[in-house]
Formats: sequence, C-alpha cells, structure tokens
Amino acid sequence: MGITITQNAAVKIRDAFKANDMPENSCLRVGIKGGGCSGFSYTLDVSAEPAEGDQVFEAEGLRLICDPKSYLYLNGTEVDYSDDLLKGGFVFNNPNATASCGCGASFSA
Repeated sequence: MGITITQNAAVKIRDAFKANDMPENSCLRVGIKGGGCSGFSYTLDVSAEPAEGDQVFEAEGLRLICDPKSYLYLNGTEVDYSDDLLKGGFVFNNPNATASCGCGASFSA
C-alpha cells in the first residue's frame, strides 16, 4: 500500500520547498510521535536523503519517506491538503486510525 499524497498537497509541498530554497531532490518525511489528544501526532519534515531502513515512496513527483516504526501506523495513509477555513492545512487520511481528535492532527490506533 505505502503512503501517498494528493496533487493538492504535493503542490503545497513543492511551493514550501521552493520558498525555503530546498534542494530539488529533497524528501518529505512523514511520521508520527507520541502525544496529541488522541495518543499519536502526525509529523512532516524535510530530509535530504532517506535514512537506512526508511520506506521510500514516489508520489506526485515527490519522494516520501517514513521510518519503520511510524510506517507500522501509517501504511495506507494519504496526505492531503485542505483550504478549509477552520480545519485547513495538511490532512492525514489514515485507515489505521481507530479514533482521531477533532482537528485531525492526532489519532489512536
């Protein structure tokens, strides 16, 4: 299954890479950390290269990477971007989440 990204989210990521003078081959690191109101919080970061053991995916012209521990919870997740006034920003459509907070920034599995 892997991790995917929508065209809308990919445009926002490429714009952010360009605005911050990131190298063209930069990777979007998708992960989780403990915390948030539901147990785990989603994280997005930039890496120059995948680390040893990372899962690597190509989607919408971007390289997405995920560490093995996060991938256990993120396999099948789609990263989207919403322009919604109240819940705008990156949205994680995670089929592994059994519950999520109201803002969608954290989940439990």
